[in-house]
Amino acid sequence: MAGHSKWKNIQKRKNAQDAKKGKIFMWHAKDIYVAAKQGGGDPDTNPSLRTAIDKAKADNMPNDNIERNIKKATGDLDGASFEEITYEGYGPGGVAVIINVLTDNKNRTAAEVRHAFKKHNGNLGENGSVSFMFDRKGYIVITNDEGDIDEDEITLEALEAGADDIVTQDGAYEIFTAPENFQEVTDHLRESGYTIDDSEVTMFPQTYSEVSGKDEENMLKLIDTLEESEDVQDIHHNLEESS
Repeated sequence: MAGHSKWKNIQKRKNAQDAKKGKIFMWHAKDIYVAAKQGGGDPDTNPSLRTAIDKAKADNMPNDNIERNIKKATGDLDGASFEEITYEGYGPGGVAVIINVLTDNKNRTAAEVRHAFKKHNGNLGENGSVSFMFDRKGYIVITNDEGDIDEDEITLEALEAGADDIVTQDGAYEIFTAPENFQEVTDHLRESGYTIDDSEVTMFPQTYSEVSGKDEENMLKLIDTLEESEDVQDIHHNLEESS
């Protein structure tokens, strides 16, 4: 995992996203809706909902918005019905791409995703065409901006709680877990007094694809175009960006 800091990429793209606070709230609203729909509206018994709420609060989403979306999902309020869909394909230069969407109109979303790939010299594929190239892992970030976190101590805490690995990179501790251990490790670290800056169960590429010139330019444009879609929740890819 060394040399491929997900946290560095998160920070890099977050600067552009900060200007789109309304869209960020919309992403959180959909995450909360799906988590509550699948596992119930009580965050104490639904770890996915608890994680979605924590992430929404970290971006200063109002509590009223959070509660409203939980009530929509549990049937206490009328609202649109959302569907989760995953698309897979290859971007320019053969970069593997997975897109997770949450939509109330799958025909509209399919057309948008297909158009984005075509416009930027990619190819939308069948389900399973690239997902075998990724591993699903729990991911937790704790930054050490003040320099007051002892590396040996946090490593021991994380591993004893069930983490698989911890990497120190770009001023942060990036902690990796099996998906089934993610919530237990997250809760343990939080209870131990650590401030968690980011946490999710997500996809990591097994290998990275280096492309250059026009292919890299088009790949970055493809990512930007997909991020502009109100239905796109997550984009996973194995692009090795040039510095």
